[in-house]
Amino acid sequence: MKKPILSVASLCLLLTFPVSAHAFSFSFEWGNIKLCTSGRPNRVKNPLFSLRSVPDGTARIEFNMKDLNVPSYRHGGGRVRYSGQSQIEPGAFRYKSPCPPDGSHTYQWTATAKDRSGNVLATATAQRSYP
Repeated sequence: MKKPILSVASLCLLLTFPVSAHAFSFSFEWGNIKLCTSGRPNRVKNPLFSLRSVPDGTARIEFNMKDLNVPSYRHGGGRVRYSGQSQIEPGAFRYKSPCPPDGSHTYQWTATAKDRSGNVLATATAQRSYP
């Protein structure tokens, strides 16, 4: 007799936890930030963030930007209350703009979805070059 692939107990355990068909993700557009290539960033409004599959129970999303070419430089970010919106509009917070002194750099935003208690529900990243 062949053994079943999943035991009844394992199957029950799997059915107990909801499985999301899509993982938390987002994209962003730089928008109308002033062109900066001097290495001295400007303080600007956040980009437009388009959110997808934000986890249930998310109360806020924290955003942080990193220059992948110079990861030690802190560009900052901000936190935004989340109430079901699919976009975070520019102006929700301010950060230090991308401003590579030596050509184009790749920048990565990290978004961390948290519940009311501050527990991390999911993390997502998106990146693009500038300029």
